[in-house]
Amino acid sequence: MLSGSVRRVEPAAFTKISTLGVEEQRVNVLIDLLAPPAQWAGLGDAYQLDARIAVFTRGDAIIVPAGALFRRGESWNVFAVDNGRVEARQVTLLRRSSRSAAVTSGLSPGEQVIMYPSDRVSSGVRVRPQ
Repeated sequence: MLSGSVRRVEPAAFTKISTLGVEEQRVNVLIDLLAPPAQWAGLGDAYQLDARIAVFTRGDAIIVPAGALFRRGESWNVFAVDNGRVEARQVTLLRRSSRSAAVTSGLSPGEQVIMYPSDRVSSGVRVRPQ
């Protein structure tokens, strides 16, 4: 594994058909390798690879699935489970993506939240994990 730093994300995507026939939108990303040259000296011109790019890191972040979030007015909320009962909690988000969110207040590490709560879920309702 090689580490690097993103120098530039090109502003325009292009369409490519995958080997399975799926139309994909792709974008070129220029990355400066940070590893010592001895680790990557064998790479040739136009070498293609799969990369994982971290756009945000924070060691003490509380991460919740996006499917647990819902809006009440202007605020974000979750249904947390406390001693087998549901408790509505207003949370403050640091960052949010389509899959997850980093919470800065309203939850403690390790607390359970309800994913995709239905209209039958409200504060005080008794629940059990499945």
